[in-house]
Amino acid sequence: MNLTPKQIVEQLDKNIVGQYNAKKAVAIALRNRIRRMNVSEDLRNEISPKNILMIGPTGVGKTEIARRLATLVGAPFIKIEATKFTEVGYVGKDVDSIIRDLVEISYKNQRKIEIEKNKIKAVHLAEEKILDLLLPPARNTFDEPIAEETSTRGKFREKLLAGELDDKEIEIEISQKKNKLEFVSPQNMEEITNQLQSMFEDSNKAQTAKKKLTVKNALEILIEQEAECLIDNELTKQEALRNVEQNGIVFLDEIDKVAIKNNSNSADVSRSGVQRDLLPLVEGTTVNTKYGMIKTDHILFIASGAFHIAKPSDLLPELQGRFPIRVELNPLTQNDFRQILTNTEANLIKQYSALLATDNINIEVTDEAINQIAEYAYNLNQKNENIGARRLSTVLEKILEDISFDIEKYQNTPVQITLEFVQERLGNIVQSEDLAKYIL
Repeated sequence: MNLTPKQIVEQLDKNIVGQYNAKKAVAIALRNRIRRMNVSEDLRNEISPKNILMIGPTGVGKTEIARRLATLVGAPFIKIEATKFTEVGYVGKDVDSIIRDLVEISYKNQRKIEIEKNKIKAVHLAEEKILDLLLPPARNTFDEPIAEETSTRGKFREKLLAGELDDKEIEIEISQKKNKLEFVSPQNMEEITNQLQSMFEDSNKAQTAKKKLTVKNALEILIEQEAECLIDNELTKQEALRNVEQNGIVFLDEIDKVAIKNNSNSADVSRSGVQRDLLPLVEGTTVNTKYGMIKTDHILFIASGAFHIAKPSDLLPELQGRFPIRVELNPLTQNDFRQILTNTEANLIKQYSALLATDNINIEVTDEAINQIAEYAYNLNQKNENIGARRLSTVLEKILEDISFDIEKYQNTPVQITLEFVQERLGNIVQSEDLAKYIL
């Protein structure tokens, strides 16, 4: 998708309120990737991505910006918490596993793309198999199938395409894989574990089993099997690896939790070790995965953290230097909460309305009620822990709790969520700080 930076920001605006500076930074970073691919090859390899450090409280859109950006361009994306690498011993899980997991995501996505590409051909092959089962092809004296389609087979084909044979039962062979063996890897042993996994997967060949199904269900299974058979696994691997190297996005959350304060203690040793391990990954190194070698030189790294206690300057100087673009995200205002409830594409009110509509409950939220919900959410964040936009989910869940539970009472009758309705269910809780702390 060849979007300009302004168009990227416009797309992000559909789902994320405010935070213009952060959106602008990621839009430019994404556009620079497109620009890089259009320069001469000798210079292209010298141009490294400008990694981004997002600074801001929780729930203001840091993760959502990165996730939506990756979805927008179909880039392989992984979100990882930096603290994950301090859980075991001093270092915890091998940081190279970030890239291995990213490659796994890219490979699965690429397989889906290849399956979709082969869908038309797969449908034709599956239909032929169904027709062969319903009406075995005529054979000559040498027991070879005759290629020409008989008038009877043609009629069966028409019935199959019209859905007239959907309920007829046939017996087909279905590919069945044995249960996948999973290995729990010891610290820093992920590479050996991947090799063992690959070895067992190679010996875990698919077996076939006969099963009676309706034509409709059999056709769906055969289409999927034929589409998978048409995939070139080697080309799929190569494309997945290329996509990670050129378009991959790694979102490192809670990077502030591994920053080192001036006073040194054992915990700081652990945090320092995590930063040192992350450094070559961000600078550019080669990681061995079960699909092949991956260079991380052109993967875009987006790090984020609240930095309430530590500061960006508390990170190792070398790591700071690999995140040249820094953007600060603003805390959400009462007006931001209102826009989140009304202006985003899949806002919470739309989601709750759609969920309740499945039980024939139709809700309508008035403007006054929306204003009150936004005010309550904002005030609760000010008085208690500031959890950003996530507070809206808590507030709405409490307001609609009775409606979601007692569905018989509210079915087939329009339910209006008014200012009084909201105040009745939340007024007392919000006014009591102790209640608000534990309930909302």
